[in-house]
Amino acid sequence: MLAFLIKRIGNALLVMLTVAFFAFVIFRFLGDPVEMMVNESATQVERDELRSRLGLNDGFIVQYVRFVKNAAQGEFGLSWRNQQNVITLIGERFPATFELVIIATLLSLAIGIPLGVFTAIGRGRWWAESLQFSSIVGVSLPSFFVGIILILVFSVSLGWLPGYGRGDVVHLGWWSTGLLTASGRAAIVLPALSLSLFQITLVMRLVRAEMLEILRADFIKFARARGIKRRALWFRHALKNCLMPVVTLTAMQVGNLIAFALVTETVFQWPGMGMLFMQAVTFVDIPVMAAYLCIVSFIFVTLNTVVDIAYAMIDPRLRAI
Repeated sequence: MLAFLIKRIGNALLVMLTVAFFAFVIFRFLGDPVEMMVNESATQVERDELRSRLGLNDGFIVQYVRFVKNAAQGEFGLSWRNQQNVITLIGERFPATFELVIIATLLSLAIGIPLGVFTAIGRGRWWAESLQFSSIVGVSLPSFFVGIILILVFSVSLGWLPGYGRGDVVHLGWWSTGLLTASGRAAIVLPALSLSLFQITLVMRLVRAEMLEILRADFIKFARARGIKRRALWFRHALKNCLMPVVTLTAMQVGNLIAFALVTETVFQWPGMGMLFMQAVTFVDIPVMAAYLCIVSFIFVTLNTVVDIAYAMIDPRLRAI
């Protein structure tokens, strides 16, 4: 087990060093930091002094090592656009993204699992097949299109929910949340639903496939022969045995949701990390772009490593892989 842990952690570090390399290349070669940070009236002497102070005259390897060391400490320098510490900017936006992702994940489980069970036990019936067909449509639709349709229907036409912004927020120390206010809870419904649609269909199809497989198992046949009621058979015995892949998928999809929430946040003007990244792309704010790439990759790698280790602890046969 120790060798497995060392191997997985080593792989994670290698991936992060590779990501840091690409982030450094973006940081180093896309745009000139000196030109972005000084005003037009700055003299050449002032520009040279700033270049020396930033360490831009050092060699490539020296700059890369310094970048990795600073990134490991959460230091990505100043935003070229806002002239603020990058990690401070991301820390201010992270609660909004995390809150959105958590609500989207809970929605995907609360909706996807029951739909998967019902489409499995109702296989062949028209309503089950209709739901199955709808899941294909849900997987195929891009999130920005779903978001626009939700805004058009529920915000513009019906006026039930706000179509942009986060609503009123409550600050708990450095953390901010909109779940403690009525406007905040209303504002998160549409973006969370838009972000969760793909995962809802994914969970639904996975639960359906696992349920169909388990319902054919011998222990289900024996339980049915003992006279156990169908509802208990479906939800207590079969569903319990098909949740392990769902939990694994959900844990790994959290990283995907954080990474790709930028589309949803842009459509709904949600003030999260994704929105900050899109603004950074618009204004060529390279430090913010590099920090976003490193942080999202770290979340991805950490979740995947934790899932691998958890699987190895559950099934020792996987340690040899």
